[in-house]
Amino acid sequence: MSTQIQANKTLDCKGLACPMPIVKTKKAMDQMHPGEVIEVQATDKGSLADIQGWAKNTGHQYLGTITEGEVLKHYLRKSSPDETKEEKKYPITVTTDELEQKLKAGDKTTVLDVREPAEYAFQRIPGAKSIPLSELENRLHELNPEDDIHVVCRTGNRSDMACQLLADKGFKNVKNVVSGISGWTGPVDRTH
Repeated sequence: MSTQIQANKTLDCKGLACPMPIVKTKKAMDQMHPGEVIEVQATDKGSLADIQGWAKNTGHQYLGTITEGEVLKHYLRKSSPDETKEEKKYPITVTTDELEQKLKAGDKTTVLDVREPAEYAFQRIPGAKSIPLSELENRLHELNPEDDIHVVCRTGNRSDMACQLLADKGFKNVKNVVSGISGWTGPVDRTH
């Protein structure tokens, strides 16, 4: 039995990769009234963690996700102004070039890749550790809170959320690599 969920607005983000579903959701939410519900249809598996993280960051309410075949239908409720908060950005960032220089110099640092396993398999920074954003909270024990950690995703969006989570959990030396893998010009490992 499937319960029909009433949404005030349906947003088609099928076929779009991170960060486009979030960008479009943000725009659509701006046009909506508090209390209204939006249904975001996406095919990007990473969109689940993105939408949940974005809702947590802004104070909008993530209601849940229904999977129908390839399509993920995410439901969000627009919060009233007194429930929402300014979207926080993690303040400590480095560029992909700075990270590349650091790795070339042999500096001891952990590169944490928070993309989905399939994204990681096709292209990754050599030696990077794969923990998808959606699993990070349950796998914190795999990281050392004292280590120098550089967090990467495809564009710098998911890694921003990951940095905030790690900082909240007491990790001291966390940096978000802005422009992410899409801006990386250094060596890569690939699975063929």
